[in-house]
Amino acid sequence: MKQIVTIALAAMLLLGCNHNKNMNTLTLTQEWDKTFPKSDLVNHSKVTFHNRYGIELAADMYIPKNAEGKLPAIAVSGPFGAVKEQTAGIYAQHMAERGFLALAFDPSFTGESGGEPRRMASPDINTEDFLAAVDFLSTNKLVDPDRIGIIGICGFGGMAINAAALDPRIKATVTSTMYDMSRVAREGYFGSTDSEAARDAQRQAWASQRTEDYRTGTYKRAGGVVDPLPDDAPWFVKDYYAYYKTPRGYHERSGNSNDGWNVTGTMSFMNQPLLDMAGEIKTPVLIIHGEKAHSRYFSEGAFAKLNGSNKELLIIPGAVHTDLYDDVAGVIPYVKMEAFFKENLK
Repeated sequence: MKQIVTIALAAMLLLGCNHNKNMNTLTLTQEWDKTFPKSDLVNHSKVTFHNRYGIELAADMYIPKNAEGKLPAIAVSGPFGAVKEQTAGIYAQHMAERGFLALAFDPSFTGESGGEPRRMASPDINTEDFLAAVDFLSTNKLVDPDRIGIIGICGFGGMAINAAALDPRIKATVTSTMYDMSRVAREGYFGSTDSEAARDAQRQAWASQRTEDYRTGTYKRAGGVVDPLPDDAPWFVKDYYAYYKTPRGYHERSGNSNDGWNVTGTMSFMNQPLLDMAGEIKTPVLIIHGEKAHSRYFSEGAFAKLNGSNKELLIIPGAVHTDLYDDVAGVIPYVKMEAFFKENLK
């Protein structure tokens, strides 16, 4: 009897160790549920990895068919409030078609990734999500750990720059249609709330909401892209609606397509500027933005913080913010990104 108990305990310990090592606790959708068609040029699979806070992240891995040897790899995330089945997956699949192993992941607290409560954001944790993707890629047998890059889209462009400033394993960085989430939290769009009084009012609103959330045991959602769309909505809001709220880009797990972030979900961005250390990035950075995008000034501001001759700002003529979300307008510069990564991940 004692021997049986000993064997049982050993088995339990072994199972526990394996569980902790793999951290495979997520339930992932196996069918193709993307907002874009599957490419015949790549193999696709679902994978998971964890960040240093123990949050398990879900990702789609795209590998070029007939690939040989260890591959250069790219981790992709964004836009802010989207899921990997939308824009990030489109970018990742295109890069895999061009010879890279590409990983499109859901950030913590969103999509199929772990983390509670849902729909929270953090400049620290979401930057860490990129670094965790690099951890995963660096230890993957298919990847050359010395040839890893990242792509950050929309709000995750700022996180990508922050990650590149922190982690020298990232050899090349691309941002596309970037938002500086810290700047917009402090200043509002185009500096519309850039005053101490306006920030004090926002702090008070968040404080009141926190008290109410704690009292009720729930987190109030801020709402995704406005629906129904008012006739007098700003033109860029109409562009968001045309992507997130129509078959073009709608996804059931996307916060932007549905009820959005928690009201208090993004409050820490006000006090934690993402781009402060951007000037110390030694590796190449390519910043891409549309000429007509309402958000163009975020990329121009980020580019102004960068130093060195290996930084580039590429403005796409005539393009608006959401033109760089998918292939409808046909303006995402995949050829340029391919050349950039092949030059800098060699």
